[in-house]
Amino acid sequence: MRVVHRLEELRASRAGLARPLGLVPTMGALHAGHLSLVRRARAECASVAVSIFVNPTQFGPQEDLQSYPRDLERDLELLRPEGVDLVWAPEVEELYPPGDRCWVTVEGLTRGLEGERRPGHFRGVATVVTKLFHAFEPQQAYFGQKDAQQATVIRRMARDLLFPIEIVVCPTLREPDGLALSSRNRSLSAEERRAATVLSRALRAASDTFAAGERDAERLRQAMRTVLASEPRARPHYVSAADVETLEELEGTVDRALLSMAVAIGATTLIDNVIVGGGEQQATSN
Repeated sequence: MRVVHRLEELRASRAGLARPLGLVPTMGALHAGHLSLVRRARAECASVAVSIFVNPTQFGPQEDLQSYPRDLERDLELLRPEGVDLVWAPEVEELYPPGDRCWVTVEGLTRGLEGERRPGHFRGVATVVTKLFHAFEPQQAYFGQKDAQQATVIRRMARDLLFPIEIVVCPTLREPDGLALSSRNRSLSAEERRAATVLSRALRAASDTFAAGERDAERLRQAMRTVLASEPRARPHYVSAADVETLEELEGTVDRALLSMAVAIGATTLIDNVIVGGGEQQATSN
């Protein structure tokens, strides 16, 4: 496994890799969810590359850029047994040269959900992923379903900007009690960690309601809100039943929906989602 930090080192190393190349973009603080993406890439690609970069442009002024967990050596130790060929861990200046002026925006899909809660977030995501795609030139890129809006935005961006890259979205990996794996989970106290299971329980309630025949979007949202209200530590930012493709909020009868939420537990905001309908109903626990 070769680890590089400069863009010219990345380009030189990339040139010698067998194709197809699978890329797993990360912000570090790796956990089993990231490793599941690496293993999927390893199974499907001749070579696997991972980026480790805490992207400053996707953090808002009130968000936790400075406190975001960073431990490069630990991340590398986790990656070494996974058959990764190349890791790029650049400094900020490598991806954002001094005086840079260019941004990538994806209209429409970034208006609601996390886009409304975190203005500018997806401009930062789309911009850094575009730069990563240009730097690595992969044939496949792997993302997790937990960040459903991000995956949708990147898929549209890759299509609209004519990237010859397949965007592979992999299922959310969960703890045995249903909590979606996230780097932010390590910020939770023991009591907050217990309370955080309310997200998956709320999604399970709405999924069960849908499976029982309920098709009204507002009643699905209410099923989630009812469970969230049972946990005093949970402070919902939003609860959504949205169109899977457009991410527009649904009203009335639905046949397929992305059920999602952002919920503050203490000082940490967690997100989670599940798709129901269309043959894609997902479990919310292992």
